[in-house]
Amino acid sequence: MNDLDFPELYFLLDASGALIAFQEKDQSWAGALAFSSEERARAFVAQSRLDAAEIASISTSDRDSVAALIASIKRRPIRYLLLDLDYRTGACRQVDFAGDGFGAIRERQFAAAHNHG
Repeated sequence: MNDLDFPELYFLLDASGALIAFQEKDQSWAGALAFSSEERARAFVAQSRLDAAEIASISTSDRDSVAALIASIKRRPIRYLLLDLDYRTGACRQVDFAGDGFGAIRERQFAAAHNHG
């Protein structure tokens, strides 16, 4: 399992309690939105005007909870986390799943939602 360099992950949940995911156009897989701090999660919600009902957290060191979370996520077409997606710039880190834990981490760049030049 790849150990992330912060103690908790924060996820955005919709009104039904489901994790909010982002799927690129014409792609089969999606990424669950995850943040390294509650402040980053709240900033994303504010900037994107996303209708997130709540923010939930999980300890990155709780291997059993992480494994259960990944197992439940994989029931949907979600195969990675999009960590700290910046709504304005489109920059984030993709955290792949490796079995029931976290795997490779790489930088990702999406087209920015808006040009805030």
